[in-house]
Amino acid sequence: MTAGVAPVVEPVALFGHWICPYSVRVEFALAQLGYAYEVIDVPPTAARPKGYVVPEEFLAHSPRHEIPMIREGGRYLADSLPILERLYGARGGCTPEQVEIARWIDASAFGPMVGVYYGTDAGRIADASAALADALLGVADRLGGRAWLVGREPTMAEAALVPVYVRLEGLRALGFTDPVPEAVIEHAERCLALPGGRVAAWSEAQQSEFVRRFTTFRARRAASG
Repeated sequence: MTAGVAPVVEPVALFGHWICPYSVRVEFALAQLGYAYEVIDVPPTAARPKGYVVPEEFLAHSPRHEIPMIREGGRYLADSLPILERLYGARGGCTPEQVEIARWIDASAFGPMVGVYYGTDAGRIADASAALADALLGVADRLGGRAWLVGREPTMAEAALVPVYVRLEGLRALGFTDPVPEAVIEHAERCLALPGGRVAAWSEAQQSEFVRRFTTFRARRAASG
């Protein structure tokens, strides 16, 4: 633990859902860092089944009613990057470089990723695909031939990126057609082989559900004109 950083009170409760990329980040970190935790399933608004009742505890403590949120002891914290800083900071530190790269990933990769699967126009999907490919080229540049983005072990930077890796297969099915650098493919394999990666990785059923959900979304948008 870094000097001056209070220990995380375990077990941690994660309010989140497997289909939310921001929740995937946090669960990767919890598992990778060896925290005792439980997941309280709170689907994102668009994925909530009919009749689902949002937990009152979540509504009371999530400022924007968005996942992920964690509870540790009597404290609550929302938003994935602050949560990652808290979890990694209490297990050995978060350097400014790790935080900077995590924020860069957030800014450069997540918008195009979402643009691919929420895209309903072929041209916009192609543009999002190209932008995501550019972001992954940037990841390759930052790797610079190393195994990890910062230093000699996986850090918060890997946690920030893992949701892209988890859904690459689904993104391919939904229109991500651009090539991925070999260094990034190898990095993805290393990340998903980690303890946190094995927990975060999607099953075939989850991949299929992801693709089905957005294929249906596109069909409905097309039918509505």
